[in-house]
Amino acid sequence: MIPLQLTLKNFLSYRDATLNFRGLHTACICGANGAGKSSLLEAITWAVWGKSRAATEDDVINGGAKSVRVDFDFSCNGQTYRVIRSRTRGRSSTLEFQVETKAGSFRSITAKGLRATQEEVVSCLKLDYDTFTNSAYLRQGRADEFMLRRPSDRKQVLADLLKLDRYEELSGKAKDTAKEYKGKIEQLKKSLEPLAVELTKRAEIATELVELKQELIQLQEEQEQSRKNLEELRAIDYQRQTWSKQLAIQQTQHQNLTQDCDRLVQDINSLQKQLTAVTNLIEQEAEIVSGYNQFIAWQTQENELSGKFAIHQEAQQEKRQLEKELEQQKNDLNLQIDRIQTRLEGIEQQEQDNLKVLAKTKDVESALVKIQTSRQQLEELDRLQQYISPLIKQKNELETLINREEAMLSAKLEQLHNSAQKLAETIDKVPEQRHQLLTVDAQIEELNKKRVYQTRVKEKGTERRDFQTKLQENQRIYERQIYELQQKVQMLDNPDAVCPLCDRSLDEHHRHQVVDKTQKKQQEIEEQIWVIREQLSTCDREIQLLIAEYHEISREISPYDSLQQQYGQLEAQLLATEELYDRLQTTQTEKDNLELSLRNGNYAVELQTEIKRIEGELQTLNYDEKTHALVRGEVNNLRWAEIKQAKIEDAKKRQAKLDRQKPELIKEINDLQTSLEKLHINSPIQQQIDGIDRQIEDLGYDRIVHQNLLNSLRESQNWQFKYQELQKAQQDYPQIRARLIELEGLLEARSQEKQKIQAQLQDHLQQQANIIDRRQEIEVLEREIYQRRQQLDELISRSGRLQQSISQIDNLKIHHQDTEKQLKEDEKQYRIYQELTQAFGKNGIQALTIENILPQLEAETNQILARLTGNQFHVQFLTQKATKGTSKKKTKLIDTLDIVIADASGTRAYETYSGGEAFRINFSVRLALAKLLAQRSGTSLQMLIVDEGFGTQDAEGCNRLVGAINAIASDFACILTVTHMPQFKEAFQTRIEIYKGDRGSTLQVSN
Repeated sequence: MIPLQLTLKNFLSYRDATLNFRGLHTACICGANGAGKSSLLEAITWAVWGKSRAATEDDVINGGAKSVRVDFDFSCNGQTYRVIRSRTRGRSSTLEFQVETKAGSFRSITAKGLRATQEEVVSCLKLDYDTFTNSAYLRQGRADEFMLRRPSDRKQVLADLLKLDRYEELSGKAKDTAKEYKGKIEQLKKSLEPLAVELTKRAEIATELVELKQELIQLQEEQEQSRKNLEELRAIDYQRQTWSKQLAIQQTQHQNLTQDCDRLVQDINSLQKQLTAVTNLIEQEAEIVSGYNQFIAWQTQENELSGKFAIHQEAQQEKRQLEKELEQQKNDLNLQIDRIQTRLEGIEQQEQDNLKVLAKTKDVESALVKIQTSRQQLEELDRLQQYISPLIKQKNELETLINREEAMLSAKLEQLHNSAQKLAETIDKVPEQRHQLLTVDAQIEELNKKRVYQTRVKEKGTERRDFQTKLQENQRIYERQIYELQQKVQMLDNPDAVCPLCDRSLDEHHRHQVVDKTQKKQQEIEEQIWVIREQLSTCDREIQLLIAEYHEISREISPYDSLQQQYGQLEAQLLATEELYDRLQTTQTEKDNLELSLRNGNYAVELQTEIKRIEGELQTLNYDEKTHALVRGEVNNLRWAEIKQAKIEDAKKRQAKLDRQKPELIKEINDLQTSLEKLHINSPIQQQIDGIDRQIEDLGYDRIVHQNLLNSLRESQNWQFKYQELQKAQQDYPQIRARLIELEGLLEARSQEKQKIQAQLQDHLQQQANIIDRRQEIEVLEREIYQRRQQLDELISRSGRLQQSISQIDNLKIHHQDTEKQLKEDEKQYRIYQELTQAFGKNGIQALTIENILPQLEAETNQILARLTGNQFHVQFLTQKATKGTSKKKTKLIDTLDIVIADASGTRAYETYSGGEAFRINFSVRLALAKLLAQRSGTSLQMLIVDEGFGTQDAEGCNRLVGAINAIASDFACILTVTHMPQFKEAFQTRIEIYKGDRGSTLQVSN
């Protein structure tokens, strides 16, 4: 990276400044302490990598401004680039990355997002911030960092600078993988032991299986012979069973014929009785007709009396109303009359009810005859139903199964409909869940930025603490140097003092010269101590601010874990909903197919076919279930006759009881009426009652006559029944006669058939007696076959188990071989990862890298150191040293990184060199490390920034340092040095003067 131009706007102490690096090769950035020298360099690191010494990102903004912007043009690999980084207070930073075109303008190559653009910049430079600060940027206070470490720690520092920790991570991963393979190896070895034991059992099982097969063949032969004998005996027994079945059939036929003959005899006897009764009834025709005519005449007379009875009843009602008015005067008497009258009316009503019941006597008797006939027909149909019922039951069961299948399909259709509806509702919630996910993701992204910023704050705090520690260490060094200088001054105050360097006597002139030089150096160190103290105070304030800011950010990012958990849940829900679309499509297709099947009846096809077959068989039997139901209904409908017959008998008993009660009640009413007449002879109501009585008298209605007429009607009602029976007898006589002749002919035919069957039955009984019964032999043979079958099943089962065991052992053998192969492979991988663990470890590639780089580092350091010291110093790096063991004869080599420094007087410890000498050594080592780090990062070190204090150098040391910088200038495209010492800045032709005033820092380039 070669700087071309730097433009600052509101960055730290700068309001508006531009520095053009074109034409600058070696330049000195000079100015007073706090003028803004280091800020100029910090602007470069902030623009390119977004990092600076500021505690927070907003701290880089000038105190009086709201935003900051830094433009940095640089050349890399022959191409010109521009980085523009800006930030508004309280907002995030923006980064623009551009490349120069052939036309001289800049084209944006900014990636999507700040992080991606930053990666593009680093990829272009092949240089990250840590490598830059440890190579091209030699920051103040870090020149002696490497040299002040203990020899045992220098290797670690060098490893950190070379970024060898990635090999340590690889070593840890290889070690973990090796442990995994070791565990797998132990597990595989344990699993191989039982497999080997099982494989040894195969020969024993194979021998047992051969013996078992021989025994099985022998038993099968015996079983086959027994089966043949059984078939012969079953053939003989089958003939016997055939004769037995034929005999049973003939016996059943004979029994049925006997029952038919008996039933026909009973039917003939019944018909003969009916015929006799009908004949007797026809012979009484004249008497019945005469009695029936008398009944009709009485019935006509009774109708006339019924009309008068109605009028009489109305008059009686009016009379009772008037009597009720009179009864109000005598409540007790009226209540008695009403109660008795009510009882009388109840009796009359009961008489009427009884008359209605008794009027249906003839109809009941006719219905009883019909129910008997219907019951006979019902018995015939019931016998036919007993044969058909299983078919009907099977049909009903099939219909039930079909209906159940239809119901199941309907329920499944409903379930699919509900599932589809629920899936659709769940899918409708996806946009809301996605919106929630995006919201949570935005919150997490914001918190991630804060976490990154918190990490930066922590790193900045650590850096400030390290810088504080180094300042304190430098302060102690300077205080020790002041103490040494004070001792020198005290020694020089003695007139006989000698030179502290060469031990020669000093004259007055030289003594004053040495004292002046020592006091001047003491003053410079005191100035450095005051600078360090000021820096320590500033550093302490910055650390306190960083701690407070770190805690504040920690409080702000506390919801991070809960948001991560919520994000995971929402993401899992969205992933789960991706399957819902396929499930919804499948459910909808299945629902459509079910609806089509239900609509077309394409279900339970076999059951529907079976129902059609049963319906055909029922049609062949010519059984009409409706006729059966009608007959059964007719029987049920005629049962009322039996109930009415019982009611008629009850009505006769009730009427006899009423006939006894009615005269007594009438007498009581007459007595009460007489009493009422005596009480109310002259009242107007009584006169009305008298008028009603005269009206009743004029009506001429005689209740007794009416009652006698009704009794006569009841007595003669029998003639009506007999007349109906006579008509029915005249109708039934020809049918009964014809039916009797038919049954007598049928009886004769059945008797002849019965005699024929009986003769055949005797013949079959004689033939059956000649057949030998072999059933006992068959049972014995079947038991033998069954027992042998059990033995065969047991042997076959054992054979199967043995064959399965052999098959399992064969599979175990394959598994054993696979396991051995896997064991060898895992052992191979285990060895490989063990070697990788060692190779990536500190004694492997890391040690080898350091061993390889140290000669180059040593040569580069000595080359630079020779330029700085006039070939007076030489540095040597030792990686091992010998130590004595427990035995005096044995020595032991240990790893270390000692730095041996030799001068004209020989080798001596680093701590014994003066400040100027130590700085030249530190500078040489640091500069050599910088060049090596740049080479290892894949880029050449074209820029060098030296921000170090050169106060330890005397005039000759400064000249040598400047000479060394000029000597190595050809290796770099641009070298910038930072100092506040006037004598040092004069050594450079090009100077960048930094001034700080009321409007902030300004710069000026002078030659």
